[in-house]
Amino acid sequence: MSFSPLHLTVGDYKALPIPTGIFGLDGGSMFGTVPKVLWEKTNPPDDQNRIPMEARALLLVSAERKVLIDCGNGGDFIAKYGERLGTKFAIMYNVGGDGPNLLSSLKKNGYSPEDITDVILTHLHFDHAGGGTTEKAGQLIPTFPKATYYVQRRNLETAKNPNLREKASYFPANFEPLLAAGKLQLLDGPVKNLLPGISVEVSDGHTQGQQVVLVQAEGKSLLYCGDVVPTSSHVRSAWIMGYDLNPLQIIEEKRALLARAAKEGWYLFFEHDPYADSAQVMEEKGDFAVRERFHLQHSM
Repeated sequence: MSFSPLHLTVGDYKALPIPTGIFGLDGGSMFGTVPKVLWEKTNPPDDQNRIPMEARALLLVSAERKVLIDCGNGGDFIAKYGERLGTKFAIMYNVGGDGPNLLSSLKKNGYSPEDITDVILTHLHFDHAGGGTTEKAGQLIPTFPKATYYVQRRNLETAKNPNLREKASYFPANFEPLLAAGKLQLLDGPVKNLLPGISVEVSDGHTQGQQVVLVQAEGKSLLYCGDVVPTSSHVRSAWIMGYDLNPLQIIEEKRALLARAAKEGWYLFFEHDPYADSAQVMEEKGDFAVRERFHLQHSM
């Protein structure tokens, strides 16, 4: 794969990738019914069939706001989930202590948790919302004390009462402290201009009440794909995850978004791609393909 460096701004917002750490997921689960002989060419697995996955947040910086989209899985597993689950969690998902994390990536760009004004959570799975709370003096509290957190009401209800398929992905430690602190604002469906220039649209194919985030201004668009298009390999319509609850629905939701992205030249931001931050796509033979991949450049 080849990548182009890119400094990306959309309107008043500078877009900064915030790597929160590499972890591992089973390659077969990440690509569902796609044969391994195809997906291993771009996503080679380890000896346990796990492929590397980034938990990449996005920071949108303007003069008035510092908007963080998703938070990664957080680093304090034992404190948040209990000693036994914390250790098991780190081993199962191949989570290491080396490399960047949420706070170190923010610091690299010159920001602290106190600078964040808003946190938009695509959904409350641990690898998207885990960094939103942290342990302090034996208690779990919001990581970003001055921020308002946004999530879809239906996704919170799903997190509170998860189905058997998702029970291992939703943890009360990732949302109960936000509720207790009065920091969680619940949304009911799509919201145009939730924040200036930032809208959310809803997808139900992966989990109930996931929201993707669309930043638009002056003819330029940036879509934070969440788990609708988790990596640049997943732009092909049938390349979906075994984790998706409603396979046919996620395919249709993805195709609708990618059709708009191809026609209007959107930049797509990938949360889980360990190699590429972003890409633009094109229509190709009735499907979609990557036109160009990018590495977004940090501010410092």
